[in-house]
Amino acid sequence: MVELQPFAGSTLDAFNTYHGEGPTYDPATDTAWWFSIGNRELHELNLSTGRKTKHDLPFMASVLAKIDGERQIIASEHGLHVRTIATGALELVTPIENGVEHMRSNDGRCHPSGALWFGTMTKSGGEHRKGAGTIYHVLHGKVTPIFPSISIPNGICFSPDGATAYYVDTMENLYMKVSVDPATGLPTGKPEIFHDGRGEDGGIDGSVCAADGTIWNARWGVGEVHHYDLAGNIVARYKLPPKQATCPAFIGRNADRLLVTTAGEDLTHEDLKADPQAGYIYELGVPVKGVFDAAYKI
Repeated sequence: MVELQPFAGSTLDAFNTYHGEGPTYDPATDTAWWFSIGNRELHELNLSTGRKTKHDLPFMASVLAKIDGERQIIASEHGLHVRTIATGALELVTPIENGVEHMRSNDGRCHPSGALWFGTMTKSGGEHRKGAGTIYHVLHGKVTPIFPSISIPNGICFSPDGATAYYVDTMENLYMKVSVDPATGLPTGKPEIFHDGRGEDGGIDGSVCAADGTIWNARWGVGEVHHYDLAGNIVARYKLPPKQATCPAFIGRNADRLLVTTAGEDLTHEDLKADPQAGYIYELGVPVKGVFDAAYKI
């Protein structure tokens, strides 16, 4: 087992987010974005000024990508919405599982081609969650279900050349990789195991792929961030204060810092006494060489 490194980072936002998810960063404005899924909120933090803004949403949402300087795309429980940045106005442009009240979106990310991958899952837990979700590919509004029977979709990220995609069903804890078409982001091969996390502590959650193709992953339930090499081996482990780490994102003008969201979901009052920083947003405090998320091609 790789030695666990103590937390050496800093708090970016001291707010007990119910379920922090979907962080991303816009280098043009030096702004980090993330969601609190259960609270139906989009959070915005300008890193240059420290100004924090919370935007209420009329739905559960979990993935955001830039379209251009004026618009963003949001994946929600109803499908894909265009958000006008200046006003916050929302328009449902690509319905996906719209009206299926027990389902919501979860992890996702834009492929270098401009295609969006995101997954769906049930809103409540239990055995009925098993296999209920799907990972979708969306490009220019065309929706393609690519991986059905997913319980908790997570870990979605892409190699910088766009030739490999990664995803995981956290309920299974088998981190998968699959060859994809760099021009479209559609799978061209069969998935194979990248990392077998069965029997390991914690669940494999959200991920980002660095400039060298290695992967940074948040490990749910143990409060850690893991760094995987190209062969899927864990080469470094870093501690976070809360137990429920959810997803990382590269931030900073040079993509050389790592933001990590966490969650306070399902924690009782007594749990929060023992884990008072659950839901805080952190900078990990280790050097990284990241790449920025691609814009969505609407």
